[in-house]
This record gives sequence, C-alpha cells and structure tokens, in this order.
Amino acid sequence: MNNTCGRLMMDIDGTSLSSVDIDLISNSQVGGLILFERNFSSKDQIADLCSQIKGIKNNILIAVDQEGGRVQRFKDGFTILPSMQSLSDYAAKSSNKDIFKEVGWLMAAELLAAGIDISFAPVLDVDRNTSSIIGNRSFSDEPSNVSKIAKEFISGMNEAGMQATGKHFPGHGGIFEDSHLLQPQDKRSLDELIKHDLVPFIDLKDDMGGIMCAHILFPEVDELSAGFSSFWIKEILRNRIGFKGVVFSDDLTMKGAGENSYAERVDLSLSAGCDMVLICNDRDGVFEAIEYMEEKEISGSHNITSMLSQSNISWKDLYSSDRRSKIREDLTNLARS
Repeated sequence: MNNTCGRLMMDIDGTSLSSVDIDLISNSQVGGLILFERNFSSKDQIADLCSQIKGIKNNILIAVDQEGGRVQRFKDGFTILPSMQSLSDYAAKSSNKDIFKEVGWLMAAELLAAGIDISFAPVLDVDRNTSSIIGNRSFSDEPSNVSKIAKEFISGMNEAGMQATGKHFPGHGGIFEDSHLLQPQDKRSLDELIKHDLVPFIDLKDDMGGIMCAHILFPEVDELSAGFSSFWIKEILRNRIGFKGVVFSDDLTMKGAGENSYAERVDLSLSAGCDMVLICNDRDGVFEAIEYMEEKEISGSHNITSMLSQSNISWKDLYSSDRRSKIREDLTNLARS
C-alpha cells in the first residue's frame, strides 16, 4: 500500500462511477472521497461502490457524515440513529449508561462493513438551542458533558476499528448563523473560548484521529476564519493543545469559506496547517484545485493514511451479532420513550 494520501477530498454525483470520476480518483492529488445520500440506494450498492473505488486506489480515504438524527446519509439497511441530543436525554433518565459507546460501535461497524473508512463524527460543538445548524447534533450544552459522552462514543468507534473525527474546531455552537450560508462571526475572546467551546477538543486530543475545522471568524482572536488561520491550527490546535492527528478543512464550497478562487482557498487551508481539504458539489472547483495542487507540486500526506480502516468486519458478522441486536432494541425503546 502507498504510504501517502493525496490531500484533496472530492465527491461524485451518482450511485456509480463515471469515467470522469475514475480519472479524478486516479489523480495523485486526490486522496479522499466523501459520499452523500445521493450516492446511496442500498447497503449492497454502497459496498460495491466502495469496492470499485478501492480497486482504483487502495489508499483513498472514503468518508461519510453518519452522525445520526438529521445528519445520516445511509438509511435503508443501516440502523436509524437518533440525534446525539436525544441519545443524551435518554441516557440521563435511563439506567443504560453504556449506550454512547454502543451506538458509537454500531455506527462505525455498519459503515466499516460497507467499505467506508470514516464517519465525520462525533460533533464536539457545545450547544442545545443556540446554533441553527448544530442544535440537537450536539451531545450537550455543558462542555464537560460533551467531553465525557464523546469519549465513550469514540471508544466504541475505535473498538469497531474506525478513527474518530471531532468537529467543528474551535466550536460552532456559540452562534446562530449557519456557515453553509454565510460567514459567521463569533466575537468572544480566546480566553472565553478556551474555558467553554475548546474544552472537548482539549480533553479528547489523544482520543481522536482527526479534527475538522469550522468556517467561522473569531475577530477577537484572528483576522482569518479558523480553517484558514495558522494561529488557530498551528498555534492553538497543534502547539498549545498538542493534537497530533489529521486536520480536515470543512467543505471549501460553503459560503463561510469566502469568495476567493478555489486555488486561493486550497492555498489558505494548506498553508494554515490543514492536512486534507474538502471540495463538494462543485466539479469545476475540484478541477481548479487539482490544477493548482499539481502546479505547486503539493506532496501527499503520511498523516492521512492513519485514518484508513484496518477492520475486516462483515455484514454477515453483524447479522449474527447479539451486540448489534441489543443496541438496535435499545434504540427502538429510545424512539418509543
């Protein structure tokens, strides 16, 4: 296996690969592929698609957002997962204190059996009702609770064989605005953020394989948004917090990523310290990014390969698993409560 990954993660349009998709995946600058609901029709189809992708490039990182609740891309044949807020509320009033670890294991195990390397999870944003885009995706509006619960969830993911990716550094829970639609600003000081939003990232720095940055501007901290800021990524995340894993940009097509060309956005992200940049839903942007990265001779990353699955779990294993059956039963009880 090649021990480096290209540093661009892209997407595809359909449930199978086009000739253009195959050419792009083959490009040395492409090291990741993120799948969406539009790429999914069945459990068997997604497994075949992942097998096709790995047949082209075995060290490509295949990702999906499978958090649960309103952010779950694969449903038919997969366990329907509750929002993390619902899971936390249920655990608080029940005696089932292992449910976070068990749901983390189940989510990861099902994806790994289908050929997916990672889910971009868990959400470490501290929120309940403040943010229009986070809300019930968060475990809690108390930083220490987020740390405690996410640690259990991550341990389940790790046990299944999947690395966790915490998001959205340094925190998206303190503002109402959605960075998909505009450039949000959070005017709190660095000290305030360290005592609140950053707590889960600090507490879990050694538990996670990856962290995804937010497209949020913190004007009291730096003039660049977090995903483009070497102060946030190199000084705070790397030096002060001591995170040694993979740093992902959030999608560079989001409004929060600004109006610069894709070449400039990629340059800002990589220069700030991101290991891998995401461009979704804009094929022209992917072409522009690749052209720029080839021109600059951007080298692959050894770091990213740490996120690749080492699991050999199968759907056959899961169908005969008492553990999976028990978790699904618990989730059915949660839905009824």
